[in-house]
Amino acid sequence: MPQPEFWLRGPVENIPSLLQPVAHTLLQAREEVKESTKDFPDNKLWEKPGGAASVAFHLQHMAGVLDRLFTYAKGEQLNDQQLDYLLSEGKENRSISTKELFEKFSLQVDKAIEQLRQTDENTLLEVRGVGRKQIPATVAGLLFHAAEHTQRHNGQMMVTIKVLLANLHN
Repeated sequence: MPQPEFWLRGPVENIPSLLQPVAHTLLQAREEVKESTKDFPDNKLWEKPGGAASVAFHLQHMAGVLDRLFTYAKGEQLNDQQLDYLLSEGKENRSISTKELFEKFSLQVDKAIEQLRQTDENTLLEVRGVGRKQIPATVAGLLFHAAEHTQRHNGQMMVTIKVLLANLHN
């Protein structure tokens, strides 16, 4: 019998209570991404059915968004490597495999979970600047948006995968 969704599995160990929904969402997304990409053919990674974003873009973007938003939540600005990664998201690179993209995303989820463990709930309403313009957000807003944004792209990616795989069998 399949496991229930993460939010029904109880608290994630050592995650502050107010951040449990963020952890549950990220862990659920990783589980779903792993399942939906496990047999996905590398030669379909960059296809854009109907002009939709490619599976590769979604995988790159989910990892990148987690990295960037969690960096801002720490009160830091993006470094050159993060900015370079942002510019590379969605640029076709046929040398990248589905497995490599999943592993990068999975590693970023691990880093995010560790940061959640280190986050003091008393800082959740503190203001953090986003981007070069330093648009104000809160620690909680950044963390929750990172989780929501990840799950939104995961859903879009799963639909794209279904369309691409259905076209393989027609």
